[in-house]
Amino acid sequence: MTPVFALATSLMWGLADFGGGLLTRRMPALTVVLVSQLLAVLALGGIVIGTGGWSEAGPELWYAVAAGVVGPAAMLAFYRALALGPMGVVSPLGALGGVAVPVGVGLVLGERPGLLQFAGIAVAVAGVVLASGPGLGGAPVQRQTLVLTLVAAFGFGSVMALISEASHNLTGLFLALFVQRLCNVVVGGGALYVSTRRGAPALPEDGWSGIRSALPALAFVGLADVAANGTYSIAAHHGPVTVAAVLASLYPVVTALAARGVLRERLRTVQAAGAGLALVGTVLLATG
Repeated sequence: MTPVFALATSLMWGLADFGGGLLTRRMPALTVVLVSQLLAVLALGGIVIGTGGWSEAGPELWYAVAAGVVGPAAMLAFYRALALGPMGVVSPLGALGGVAVPVGVGLVLGERPGLLQFAGIAVAVAGVVLASGPGLGGAPVQRQTLVLTLVAAFGFGSVMALISEASHNLTGLFLALFVQRLCNVVVGGGALYVSTRRGAPALPEDGWSGIRSALPALAFVGLADVAANGTYSIAAHHGPVTVAAVLASLYPVVTALAARGVLRERLRTVQAAGAGLALVGTVLLATG
């Protein structure tokens, strides 16, 4: 089941990143993060109450708190990078940290994938790197965009490692995700307050009407991101973290394809080759 849940994670993260990147082109990134996560908190709160998730409270929830603190900073950096640079470049580079941190944790904890799976990891990671091909032959990516992307990459990898330790059953997972998102809202709200005190706008140019009209898209971004965290946690608990992390980090391919279909961003040959290698690596991991 690990490949199925991990690939579902890639699909939902890829679509959430695409939606978040589009939204930050017409409203402040902090507002996108805060509103989308607030909507996710409301949905998760209802699920926790309905399932009696409070009974699963324990020390492991501190992992969810840590993920909730790191997550908004990573998400903000990533959305800003998506708004500043081409999605086909930013998204693949941002995925590298999502691979490196969880895989490193898994290896430290003693996981030893087989030879075929090691080959799959290498091929899949190479595919993610090549998927950032426009930066190799076109105009150089701005330094600010690169720094924001690397910050986001490390943050995403840390969140993946933390959330996989925050629960050990489905009911506890709902509670952990609720706590994580509640911390996201608190941290994101504080950051938005500081930003507005410094004169930055909190609302899009069309004000509250712009927020209201974007609520369906904001809800999709928040809920897809939550669902992706949940399926990744399940994948990590049902198989090697090294395999789950690599398959879950293929979401840049989804983002790049969505950008190609909706925004008509052109995929260069090296990007198409990267997507193909990512698919080959997925097959090797799934069959290994």
